[in-house]
Amino acid sequence: MSQSPSAGSSVKFADNTANDVTTVEGVEEIQHVLDALDDADCRAILEATSEDALSANEVSEACDLPLSTTYRKLELLTDAGLLEERTRLCTTGKHSSEYVRTVEDVIVSLGTSGEMGLEVTQRTRPASER
Repeated sequence: MSQSPSAGSSVKFADNTANDVTTVEGVEEIQHVLDALDDADCRAILEATSEDALSANEVSEACDLPLSTTYRKLELLTDAGLLEERTRLCTTGKHSSEYVRTVEDVIVSLGTSGEMGLEVTQRTRPASER
């Protein structure tokens, strides 16, 4: 599997105000999500961001990745719709980005005629984050 996303390609899911199940349609969109999940570094980042939103530096440290690699993987995961980039407000006025996992489950299925399906269960967001 290729690990570089298609230029301009981005998978978008429904607003995750509850545990919504979204079907990803289109071969390119499905492949984009699968490429991200096929990457061990991306899976480590998804695990690291499962509880708390982390900055790129925090992800780099938690996953023992070079910062340049971390930024590439964060972009791959956000484009695939598996992470959400937010703005972390700082009292100093120097705001930064932080990343949090947006999905709970990804289910891949194969139909009887060989077509592939991909269903994504969005994580529940607290009311304070909506």
